[in-house]
Formats: sequence, C-alpha cells, structure tokens
Amino acid sequence: MGAGFFIMAYFVPREEFWLTLALFSMLFAGMLAVCFLDKAPKWGWIFILGLFIRLSLSVAVPKWSDDYPRFLWDGELLKMNENPYSETPAQWLKDHPEMANPYLGNLYQLMNSPFYFSVYPPVNQGIFFTAARLGDFSLQQGILVLRVILILGEIGVFFLLLKLFGHFQIPGKRLILYWLNPLVIMEITGNLHFEGLVLLFLLGSLYAFSKDKNLLSGGFWGLSVGIKLLPLMLMPTFFAFIKTRRRIAFWTGSTIAVILSFGWLLIDYSWVHFFQSLKLYQGKFEFNASVYYLLREVGFWVKGYNTIGETTPILSGITLVGILYFSWKRKPQNLLQLIDLWVIIYLFYLILQPVVHPWYLIPAYGLSLFTDKKAFLIWTFAVIFSYQAYSDPDYQENPVFLFIEYIFLISAVYWDYSSKAPKSILPTHEL
Repeated sequence: MGAGFFIMAYFVPREEFWLTLALFSMLFAGMLAVCFLDKAPKWGWIFILGLFIRLSLSVAVPKWSDDYPRFLWDGELLKMNENPYSETPAQWLKDHPEMANPYLGNLYQLMNSPFYFSVYPPVNQGIFFTAARLGDFSLQQGILVLRVILILGEIGVFFLLLKLFGHFQIPGKRLILYWLNPLVIMEITGNLHFEGLVLLFLLGSLYAFSKDKNLLSGGFWGLSVGIKLLPLMLMPTFFAFIKTRRRIAFWTGSTIAVILSFGWLLIDYSWVHFFQSLKLYQGKFEFNASVYYLLREVGFWVKGYNTIGETTPILSGITLVGILYFSWKRKPQNLLQLIDLWVIIYLFYLILQPVVHPWYLIPAYGLSLFTDKKAFLIWTFAVIFSYQAYSDPDYQENPVFLFIEYIFLISAVYWDYSSKAPKSILPTHEL
C-alpha cells in the first residue's frame, strides 16, 4: 500500500490519467480491505501505517496541483514586510525589481495565478509566512515545512475522530476510511491543500461542545472559517440548533476567532482585493461541475454564449435558500443530527458549484463518517475521474468521465436518501 502512494506522489504526473486511475483504484480497494476484512484492527499499527505513508511523501514536489508556488510566494512577500493582497505577482515584480531574487522568479514561473490577487485568508498567510521563514529560499524546504504543518493537522484529525467516535459510540473502524483514504492522503499531504485543517477545526468545535466548552467550540468554528470561508455557510445551522442558538459563550468565541482571522484584511484595504479575487473566482472558473454544466448548456442553447456570469449568482441564491430551508426543516436536537445537517449542506453546495476540485470533498467526507450516509465515501473514489481533464493538452473535460463520476454520486445519494435503502454499508459492529 505504501509503495502505491510513493509511486503516485513521486513518479506519476496528473497528465497520466489511466495510470493514476489504476493506482488510485488499487489503493482505494486496499483501504476498504483493511477496513472490512480486519475484524479487530490494532489502532497503533493503523496509525503508524497512515503516518508512515504520509511521511514517505515528505520531499515529493506536488504533481497533481500547482497551487503551492503561490503559497510560498505569499509567504516570501510577508517575510519582506510586503502585503500579499496589495498587488498581483505580475504587478509586484514590475513595481519592485530591486527586491526580486532568483527564488521569487522561480516561484513566479511555476505559479498558476500570477495575474490575480491572493485569495487565501490571513490564517493561511500565517502558515505561508512560517514556510518562508523556515524554507530559507529553498523550494524543497518550503514544501517540507508546509507538509509537516499539514501532517500535524492530520494527526490531530485522527485522534479527534477516535475520541468523538468513542463519545458517540460509533464504530471505530470508520476511522480507517479517513486515515487510509487515497484522496485524503494525496490531496492534503501530497498536494498541500488545507481542507484537512478545516476538518481539524470543525472536529475541534464538535469535541469542545461535547465537553460543554462553548467558548472554545465557537473559537474552533471561527478558525475553520479563517482557513477557508466555506464553513461560514454552516452558520444558519447554529441558529436552528437550540443548544448553540442561545449560548452567548459560543457566539463570543466564534466572533473573536473570526475577527482575529480576518481583521488583518483591514490593513491597506486588503479586503477589497481579497473579495475581488473571490468574486472573480466564482464568476470565471469552471471545473468538475454537475448542475452548473447542465444550466450552461441551456444558456448556450438559449443565448448562444457562456452564461456563467448570470448562472453563478442564481446558483448562489439557490444555495443560500437551500441552506436556510434545510436548517429550518431539520432543526437538529443533538450533535449527531447537527453533523448530519452539515453533511447535507455540503452536498447541496458542492452539487450546485461551477468548480468542484477533488480536495473540496474532504471536510464533508470526514463529517459524513459520523452518519450512515455513503455518498461522500463513494465520491472520494469517483472524483478521480475529474483528473481526466489534465490528460488533455487543452485541459478539456470529457463529458463521458464526468457522467461516470456523477452516476456514482447520484446512485449513492439515492441509496442514502431512499426510504427503501439499507441503513448502511459502513462498519456497524463496535470494536
């Protein structure tokens, strides 16, 4: 199993789709075999196996994603007391030639977003700054620092899941489905994405709340928003959940965390460029979508051009209405019902988005392990079909592979929410 991850991380570029699909499928099958065939797994060995796999990727340069150069670029600017939100990388190099150096030039050449303002929140910028300080103008060292931080976060996720599964009397074997999941390992440790830290803080919020530490619970949720804005869409669920609706300490903690996370954007009007980039991202890019692609085709048929600028605001409005409806309709009475509501909201959101990168699934997937729902488990396999686009010289998505992916997902969603569906295919016996 470890050899498969090693080969994928070090030797298989994302352009090699069929080899990627074969290795990924084997690793996914291996994870399922460990989970379902081992009657009484020894958690020490499971933890060591997953940690060993992650550590074996320590010096791999990400081959499935080119986001990391921007992370290191922003960190270098912070190290020079420059504001990464003030100028695009292209503008900065033009306006500050005396401060440029070969390392920044290399990062610029590797970057996929030199003409856009930074879209990463200040909490992430703190991590980027740490990588720049410890990286010492070395791409390899900068990557290593980012990876160590993310692995530490993954260790936190492992033990929080173990604690929370025990608290809720959920079969501990489900943890294997996260700890050895190839999508989780490759996208967080391999490709340096921060969704693992989002899940860490969401789990921290749940754990603190289970211990009646409302201030800390709100703070952790606020930090999850600080890593990625997306958990902000969960706010209506806290008003629907009677145990948080009137907890002043919870709202105090979350408010303090959000202010500390985003207050830095008030410097030099950084928030203007930050939200400008967010708006541009929502209104320009398309990848691995489902409902959006169907509406786009209708737009081509009716108006003769890509209607993304008109379609995305409509889908955003539908998403907001849906979140409010599910929160009002469900009215969770306990933490498990609250988690189940979160999973539904994430699923609804992702189905309507014009951009669904594979790593976007990870927070929802981790939360789904508290439920009997299988959609995100199956999607963590099916989403690998989206990588077919990178095997095309023009990065064109093939509708056949998108159809395969979403047939998997639609079937799983139907299985989850059909009244005739079996309760679960996840491990159900307690260890």
